Amino acid sequence: RQMFAQVTNPAIDPLRESLVMSLNLYLGARHSVLVETPKHASLLHLESPFLFNEELVQLKRVAEEGFKAATISTLFHPAGGGATGIRSFRQAVERIIQEATTAVAEGSTILILSDRGVGSERAAVPMLLVTAGIAEQLVAEGMGNRADLVIETAEAWESHHLACLLSFGAAAVNPTMALEAVAELAWQGEWGDLGVDQALGNFRTAMEAGIKKILSKMGISTLASYQGGKFFEIIGLEKGVVDRFFPETRSEVGGRTLADIAIDVLERHANAYLTPRDRLEFAGIYRFRKGTERHAFSPDVIRNLHKVARRGDSDAFHKFTELVDHREPTTLRDLFRFASTRSIPLEEVEPVESIWKRFSTQAMSLGALSPETQRTLAMAMNEIGAKSNTGEGGEDPDVYIEIDGAPSASNKIKQVASGRFGVTPDYLVRAEELEIKMAQGSKPGEGGQLPGHKVTPLIARVRRAVEGIPLISPPPHHDIYSIEDLAQLIYDLREINPAARICVKLVSQSGVGTVACGVVKADSDVVLISGHDGGTGASPLGSIKNTASPWEMGLAETQQALLSNGLRSRVRLRVDGGIKTGRDVLISALLGADEFGFGTAALVALGCVMARQCHLNTCPVGVATQREELRAKFPGKTENLISYLRHVGEQVRELLAQLGFHSLDEVIGRTDLVRATLQGVPGRRGRLDPRPILVRPRLLGRQPAGTARKKKRQADLLALRMCEQAKPLIESGPAARGRFEHAIRNVNRAIGARVSGDIARRFGNDGLSEGLIEYAFKGSAGQSFGAFLTPGLRLVLEGEANDYVGKGLGGGEIIVRPPPTSKFYSEKNVIIGNAALYGATEGRLFAAGRAGERFCIRNSGAVAVVEGTGDHCCEYMTGGVAVILGQTGRNFGAGMTNGVAFVWDPDDRLEQRYNPELVTLERIIEPEDSTRLRTLVEEHAEKTASTHARRLLKRWSDSILNFWKVVPLSQVQKRAMITDRLETEITRKHTRAKL
Repeated sequence: RQMFAQVTNPAIDPLRESLVMSLNLYLGARHSVLVETPKHASLLHLESPFLFNEELVQLKRVAEEGFKAATISTLFHPAGGGATGIRSFRQAVERIIQEATTAVAEGSTILILSDRGVGSERAAVPMLLVTAGIAEQLVAEGMGNRADLVIETAEAWESHHLACLLSFGAAAVNPTMALEAVAELAWQGEWGDLGVDQALGNFRTAMEAGIKKILSKMGISTLASYQGGKFFEIIGLEKGVVDRFFPETRSEVGGRTLADIAIDVLERHANAYLTPRDRLEFAGIYRFRKGTERHAFSPDVIRNLHKVARRGDSDAFHKFTELVDHREPTTLRDLFRFASTRSIPLEEVEPVESIWKRFSTQAMSLGALSPETQRTLAMAMNEIGAKSNTGEGGEDPDVYIEIDGAPSASNKIKQVASGRFGVTPDYLVRAEELEIKMAQGSKPGEGGQLPGHKVTPLIARVRRAVEGIPLISPPPHHDIYSIEDLAQLIYDLREINPAARICVKLVSQSGVGTVACGVVKADSDVVLISGHDGGTGASPLGSIKNTASPWEMGLAETQQALLSNGLRSRVRLRVDGGIKTGRDVLISALLGADEFGFGTAALVALGCVMARQCHLNTCPVGVATQREELRAKFPGKTENLISYLRHVGEQVRELLAQLGFHSLDEVIGRTDLVRATLQGVPGRRGRLDPRPILVRPRLLGRQPAGTARKKKRQADLLALRMCEQAKPLIESGPAARGRFEHAIRNVNRAIGARVSGDIARRFGNDGLSEGLIEYAFKGSAGQSFGAFLTPGLRLVLEGEANDYVGKGLGGGEIIVRPPPTSKFYSEKNVIIGNAALYGATEGRLFAAGRAGERFCIRNSGAVAVVEGTGDHCCEYMTGGVAVILGQTGRNFGAGMTNGVAFVWDPDDRLEQRYNPELVTLERIIEPEDSTRLRTLVEEHAEKTASTHARRLLKRWSDSILNFWKVVPLSQVQKRAMITDRLETEITRKHTRAKL
């Protein structure tokens, strides 16, 4: 150390200083860090990032005792507004950041940023701005891990606000004003007998649940992984502001400067303190209030749309388009204007009937919608040659019955979603297009949930569920981890229905263009970009307002990415989310869309009044309810929707004529026909700059949308051979019988799906109800062995199989067993891969060996016996029986709402490995359970020749004692209710007898 201190060469000064510092730390460590004392490794552990006021006081007190804390005020003097106020604001921002960095440099380990004390002479700098600025400055100066930021603010009152602060550097937040408001409402008795403490506790629980939801849809497990991760997309901030305070955060649409933000702060402060008011104004953010924030579907918009739909009123449509197309900027497309061009006569433009073929309804499931609503949507779209979409809730088979003179009520687009509800062979083969849902309208990434009170006998039958039991549709990233997984699902769907188009639904967000390129390479025919404006009224309010981005951004990015990579000609682009008028359609076409989806507007045309109570099952007009007395009030008719879409189509024709084009094909992707206007947003200073959306990349040759002839897909020769063998048997009727033998390799994927499609097209879900065609294989099967297998088909495999065995199993039987010559213990070796029986609806699987992870995930009716599983077994299961004759992994039964599982657990490990949120464990007590279990184990031993199963049967009286029965809590509660009723009835009978 002394030697380095004597060196005077300036060239090595930085090195000398670094080495001297390291030596000092090392020498100090020898005597301090490596010696145990109470002062070392000090850590304050917070149970929640949400702090009550008293917890913040305790934190300050503890910090003073063992840590060095600094409290920094984020207030500044508004200085009368104007240029002076803006200068004061800028100085305050720099002062706060400088104070924070100085405090950390001087040894402070906790920084408390506080905006308490706002008054007529004090305004507050936006807390997110200074939080992000301080975090960035500390990192830049090499002190990012020396201190934590604790935020005391009145600006945070919902989970999105907390998530923003945490994502840009905060460690904990004390939302002062929100706590005061909740306490005041409770004190005033606004919530009945709910006390102040309980109300505050409920508020904290709700905020924490909201943060967890945000983390979960990002695939993040811990808050530590989320903190400082900048998991957001910025819309409407000037590049300098982003680079200074939010670097590395995606921001495509620029605009507002730091001065604009300052003016907003100053104006709000002046409105609060310089203008006398009797009461607070209602902002109208979540519910429409006249004179406040504009809503896309305001009462006057709804009223005029109803007139258009019911009476074909052209004047009403003109008023409707005036309200939507000429409002103050509410969406990004409101900032666009058409370029001046030479017009052509209207009669030269393609007819409405041609435009209609590009229209579809958004995915809206049976269950979310009433049966009457979904049927009317389908019939109207079929009548005009457009398409309707089932959503993820399956489809009532009754709609396949054709009625003379009436349009079909079958949806042309059938969605295959993460929940897999109602995805049967018959459902798949009746589709003209199969849509894979990787996004979920206004709540992408969150999944959905159908409340139990909406699961009627009809919904339960269609979705293969149980009446009254809630149905959980988790985010798709729970199951599809890579583009390869998606490509496999596309392949599987093509096998069972080779004639159908395959669509992949993506959410509009940063990076969607790259994902879309992968989707096209995975062989999708259509890519749907779904904007944040779409989705159900049952979404969480925070998700409706703060999830995903406008479709204008996602569509433009996708178009640009596909063109840049020479892929645009291989796919058609569809867009949905808040589309209402012909102008919306034309703008989306100019940005690159070939097809256009209508959601809420279509429902309003059928009578929806936007009561915003979709999840409560109380829709007053029968659109989004399953209650029969409310369904009877449904006013919608097919002609209502057709009338509305006719006016939309005519407006498209008029706009095309004004631009001088004969068809939509001529304008797709023509962003040169759009001009961006730099306008402000109502209630905010500054202008947005949407010009990056209109960038046109250099083309790799001419790429007309979706016109390239795809290379003819080479069908699997083994699958074709199986179809040839089965064809004469199928033609002979449902009692057909036959047996065939084949060798199989892992390049043979989705074996069984193609022949299942042939059977389903002939006999529906009944399949070969009286017959049996058996295919015996030897070797290693590729992915999706036995996918969508119909009744009457049996696949027997001697060997092993890859992932997704029995995906969507629809009634067939699969037997997987090792060759007779194998010497290994079947219960200790894996014989089938991950996600077996994913989304199975019925059928049977017997595998003499262990399965991988996520066995029986989404199973809604299949029966299965295996000899061990990995993690997440029976996840989101809604029906069927799973017998596990061996060890299981972690998280058993997560999200399981129905069905039953029997697990052999001689080492008593399952109690530490199951997920107790929705299931519980019981021993085998009931005779019927014992009988059913033994029967299945005997069948397993017979069909797979499993020595392990035979050993269990040989000492069955002992084996049965080591079995657990995994039962959903809903079944336990239902059983308890039945028992209580029986006991009550018995007591009444005894009382009557005594009397």
